[in-house]
Parts: sequence; C-alpha cells; structure tokens
Amino acid sequence: MDEEARSRLRTAALLLGTLALATAFIAAYVGALHQPTPRDVPVGVVLGDQKAQALLAAVRNQTDRIKPIQYDDPGAADDGLTTRKVYGVLATTPEGGLVLTTASASAPAATDVVAQVLGTAARQAELPLRVTDEVPVAEADPRGLVPFYLAVGYVLGGYLASTVLGLAGGTAPRGPRRAALRLAALAAYSLVLGALGAVVVGPLLGVWDHDLVGVAAAGALAVFAAAAVAAAVQGWLGLLGTGLVILLLVVLGNPGSGGIYAPEFLPTGLRGMHLWNVPGLATDLLKSVIYFDRRSTGWPLTGLALWCALGAVGLLTASAVRGRRATPDRPPDRPLPASD
Repeated sequence: MDEEARSRLRTAALLLGTLALATAFIAAYVGALHQPTPRDVPVGVVLGDQKAQALLAAVRNQTDRIKPIQYDDPGAADDGLTTRKVYGVLATTPEGGLVLTTASASAPAATDVVAQVLGTAARQAELPLRVTDEVPVAEADPRGLVPFYLAVGYVLGGYLASTVLGLAGGTAPRGPRRAALRLAALAAYSLVLGALGAVVVGPLLGVWDHDLVGVAAAGALAVFAAAAVAAAVQGWLGLLGTGLVILLLVVLGNPGSGGIYAPEFLPTGLRGMHLWNVPGLATDLLKSVIYFDRRSTGWPLTGLALWCALGAVGLLTASAVRGRRATPDRPPDRPLPASD
C-alpha cells in the first residue's frame, strides 16, 4: 500500500472515530439527562425522633424518591448535612411541629424535591413543617451550576494542554527526563489556569467573593489530574488516545459528574460515576471548597490526587517503553512528511 492510500485510510479511520464519539456524546447526554428522575434522595433523621421517623417511613412506603438515613444524635445529623452525605435533615421542633433543614448548595433540584415531597406528606398528616436552608447557593449561582461549569473548564484546559504538548513533542516523550519536564510544564500550566478560573468566577464575574485561594488550588488539582490522565493515555495509544480521553472526560464524564443533575437523578449506571471520574471529583471538590465544611473535601481531594499520580506514572512508563522507539529526528506518533 503506497503512502497516499495509507493517508486516505488514516483519514477514513479518524472520521469514523469522530462519528463514533459524536454518536456516543448524543447518546450519553440525551440518555442521561432527558428525563431526570429522582430516586433515593437521602434525608437524615435522628434515631428516637418518632414523629420525624414516622413521616419519613410513611413517605418511603409511598415513593422511592426519598431515602431516610438514620443518625445517632442531632450533631451527627448536622455533620451529615454539612459534609454532603444528605440533602436535608428532618427533626421535630419543641412545639411539636417539624423542621426540615436543607443544604441547597449540594443540588437545588434535589433539595426542592425533598421539600416538595415532605411538605406534601406533612400537610396530609396535618403537621406544620418549616423549611430552612443552612447552606444556600450564592445569589449569582441560583441553580448551583457554577462549580460544575468551572470544573468543565478546568478539565477541558487540562486535556487540551496535554494534547498540544503531544502534537508539539510527540505523545511519548523520549525518556523519563523529558516526561518529567512535560509533567512539570503541565503542573505550571495547571497552577496558572487554576488561578485564572478563580479570578474569573470571583473578582471578574462576582459569583463568589471568598475562598479564592481554595478555588485556585482545587482548580489546579483538577487541571493537572485531567492533563496527567490525558498525557498517560496519549503516551500509550498515541494521538488516537485523544478519542478515549474525550470519551472518559467529556462524553461520559460530564453527564456522570452529578453537576448538571444530582447523582440521584441519573440512570443507575451513571449514579456512582461522580465518585471516581475526574469531572465529578472536580465538581464535588469545588462545591466543598466554596460552600461546605472542609471535611467534605476528603474523598474528592484524594480521588483527584490518585488520578494525578496514576497519570504521572502512566506517562513516565510510556516514555520508557514507547519513547525508546522514537527515531532521533522524529518523535513518536507524528506523521512523516508527505512525499512530493
């Protein structure tokens, strides 16, 4: 097969790949988001609070929208709310009524469902119900979506930076030293983009006026995690690995992040994805930094750090295995010049 035929075959393969990715994009977004149906939205209640427990039990018998989570004492229930384990806590007031304490910053749609379902049940039981919001969203973020969009920008910047460096210097750097230099360049880029994102949502757009350093640090970690993962995949698979990166970080990552709709609103196969994919971890970390108790940053922070480490190791090993195959005058996975 001559060079022209090989070029046409590569072009056809790339077009087929883009068709597959676009089709997967449509299927993932429409399939996951066209009809969000809440199921098992967690609501906390203290053991021994008979009136609140009875109402939640009655609701659970009628619908699977609400899932009671029992706590030993009020302090533990409050911790569950501020660490994003539950969307609300139902309790009996000294006057004999009920109070529902919510945290709308977790997901306004989820707290709306909780308030609606429990409000209806309380009216049917002829019990007064007062709703309070302990962790509200910012006025400039009424639907709580800014952390998700910010995370999307950080993740996008990370894998684009990795792709650009792969195009410029070969997807598998020639030797561990060059791989380490690439990781250092991606780390510096991550710090800059993390800071720029914090400035945009803070002083520039005025969405938040606090925790800019925390937002910048969380953003830098998200950028580097996406960049390291992309660099590792591209290092082993070449530029064709970019398609796999887009599939993981965008096609499946965004709808499965729990940023557009809370995880409890997603199809079963996507409900737990936010706990391990980079966009979901980044969204959770940013929400925790901006709105919640620092204790809620534990797993998102750990998960992103693990992706950073796995990506770095993946790129270093790819450079050791595949980088050695590069000729001195041509890095791997870059096309040969077309013949005249």
